[in-house]
Amino acid sequence: MIKDFLPLILKSTSETVYMTILSTFFSYLLGLPIGIMIVVTGEKGIMPQKHLNAVLGAIVNVGRSIPFIILLVALIPFTRLIVGTSIGSTASIVPLVIAATPFVARLIESSLNEMDKGVIEAAQSMGATPWQIITKVMIPEAVPSIILGVSITTITLVSYSAMAGTVGGGGLGDLAIRYGYYRYQTKMMIFTIIILVVIVQIIQMIGNFVCKKIDKRK
Repeated sequence: MIKDFLPLILKSTSETVYMTILSTFFSYLLGLPIGIMIVVTGEKGIMPQKHLNAVLGAIVNVGRSIPFIILLVALIPFTRLIVGTSIGSTASIVPLVIAATPFVARLIESSLNEMDKGVIEAAQSMGATPWQIITKVMIPEAVPSIILGVSITTITLVSYSAMAGTVGGGGLGDLAIRYGYYRYQTKMMIFTIIILVVIVQIIQMIGNFVCKKIDKRK
């Protein structure tokens, strides 16, 4: 039976990979500057801005508190406005990015807060500007932790993309719903789960490998 559905399985797998990669990219495109701003505008940051920090923190907290399945349905009109449809793998990228951006912002915040504050103080004492401190000190020092964050985000988006299949989002989740659930084909459901597990393991292995290679502290 699996051989008969092989073209469909390959197509669904490619859709999941497509959604995951693009969602991760756009999530970091939006979440990275937000996370940086939260850190630098904090009470002990290099550019303290109490009110801006409070607003950014509130936005991120609200975004993280909404369950993805609810956000997925609530964003259908917005998704249709952006891409012209609310069905398919491309349409799923919109809610995936919106859901993951606050998560990414917190990961970036955590990564930057882990670094040695003495490095920042040394840069300030040498007259470095805030922009130079961010681009030449903070981000380079936090790269290994950020790389691990990328793998965590990507794995989270794999599970989110599977959830998007419940509303016609395409990918392996859609395949599992249509054949494993509605048609009671247990083998298809199990095979879909195996593929998702393999994808997650590959992502984690790549993340760990890259992190070890670039981590100057080891």
